[in-house]
Amino acid sequence: MEPIFSPLIEQAVELAAQWHEGTYRKGTWRAPAFEVPEEAALGRVPMMVHVTAVALTVQRAGFGEAAVAAAFLHDVLEDANRYGDVMGRSVLADRVGEEVAAIVATVTEQKRDAAGTPRGWRARKEGYLAQLRAGTLEAAAVSLADKLHNLWSMNESVSRGIDVFTSAPAAGRSAPARPSNAGSTTPSWRRRPPTTTPAWPRSGTGSPARSSGSRPWSDDPSRAGVPQRARCNSAGAAT
Repeated sequence: MEPIFSPLIEQAVELAAQWHEGTYRKGTWRAPAFEVPEEAALGRVPMMVHVTAVALTVQRAGFGEAAVAAAFLHDVLEDANRYGDVMGRSVLADRVGEEVAAIVATVTEQKRDAAGTPRGWRARKEGYLAQLRAGTLEAAAVSLADKLHNLWSMNESVSRGIDVFTSAPAAGRSAPARPSNAGSTTPSWRRRPPTTTPAWPRSGTGSPARSSGSRPWSDDPSRAGVPQRARCNSAGAAT
């Protein structure tokens, strides 16, 4: 029997919250629970809601702490943070161990080839399925939980008349669903230009300062100079 408290899962939650801070899902269907300023983003669903739902599903299915930790972190290798940084696998392994990093890598879609060129939709999806076939049961569980929550979110949005495929976000609290990337190599509406000086973690915030031009979060030379976006993950599209 595993301990009730898991330092590994706690660390995964912290890292996921830091990485996804300021990023949101594409769709929302619930009104805010309380009044907020018009400029606030409360009407949008933070990415942490999604990764938490995925992790709880994996835990309820009976998987152990490595799978649950990986579920919290399942998008950190695939999604840039709000500053455009890309996390490398070796960096993730240093933080939470190789077992967790291996699960996350298995459920990470490779959107670019070794030269940094965007891969087509079919190539991405076929590569993802090949990774799952060669991966562990834990990786399959994380992937299924991810797709389950995406599908549920999509159904909830569509049932309320929100077009999760073509709607663009509106300003303020009532932002509708954002467009899906499925079937396209074009990034979604919000993009961040390339930068050679990532802004996170920044000095004075309790995290170590980063020297100009360094990319301590990335261990993949092919990603250097590749434009990244502060991605708001799908409310249903497979990612």
